[in-house]
Amino acid sequence: MIPDYQTLMLPLLRLVADGQEHAARSLVEKLADEFHVTDDERRELLTSGVQPVFDNRVGWARTYLKKAGLLESPRRATVVISELGRQTLAKNPDRIDTKFLRQFPSFLEFQSPSRNGNELEEDLTERNSNQTPEESLDLAYQGIRKSLASELLNKVLELSPAFFERLVVELLVKMGYGGSIKDAGKAIGKSGDEGIDGTIYEDKLGLDIIYIQAKKWKGTNVGRPDLQKFVGALAGQGAKKGIFITTSDFTKDAIEYIPKNETKIVRINGEQLAQLMIDYNLGCTTQQVYEVKKIDNDYFGDE
Repeated sequence: MIPDYQTLMLPLLRLVADGQEHAARSLVEKLADEFHVTDDERRELLTSGVQPVFDNRVGWARTYLKKAGLLESPRRATVVISELGRQTLAKNPDRIDTKFLRQFPSFLEFQSPSRNGNELEEDLTERNSNQTPEESLDLAYQGIRKSLASELLNKVLELSPAFFERLVVELLVKMGYGGSIKDAGKAIGKSGDEGIDGTIYEDKLGLDIIYIQAKKWKGTNVGRPDLQKFVGALAGQGAKKGIFITTSDFTKDAIEYIPKNETKIVRINGEQLAQLMIDYNLGCTTQQVYEVKKIDNDYFGDE
């Protein structure tokens, strides 16, 4: 289990207790060994995908200790214990966390830059005590996204079958399949379509065609017989590639089903459909954009 960033504070301070200058990267490796963080855990990324969770937590533990004055950075990406840090370790604390660090004026100033924000800042810190700022932001973002996905799926379930088929084709075009809506996708949706609701070119040059089955179902999951019927329909068209999209879900047998021929089927359930609609801005629009920035060390060079 990956330790939270506050649990890392005291071990990190102890690692630099020798008074020597330490590279930030070496401290990450030493802490990973000390806490027996596995290779899989080391590769675990924040939801945003921009940084490993463990590295992020070590980074914030280091930042908070620096803001409290217990660590100093004599050079880029290095840290050394300060005199205040030595004095703190000499008192042999059982744990160092944000509550402990509030005894230091510099940390209070960092945490609450304005008097009016004092109570709010403290409340946020207490409620998210085990999460770094990026993790808290990621968690809030995922909560908003999950709520939006649920709303989108409910809207999709209200659509007519014909509208749903067009939506599926439009989504695939936005994902890079085919060219324009007019040229790339063709909703069939007629009786005698042998279980095929649409077609779309695999690429913009139209070198291959992917067949689509779209089921606007609620409460009834797609079973293995439904997929077998779709595979049969593909065979009837001489096709080997298909996408089966449903607003519900797939049964265990349907998920495990693998055609014995060379036919390839991609399964997309309701939850995945809603997430793809969010990713490709179909049926939703951007309300607010937040940019998370960091220091550009290349700009400052060796100064």
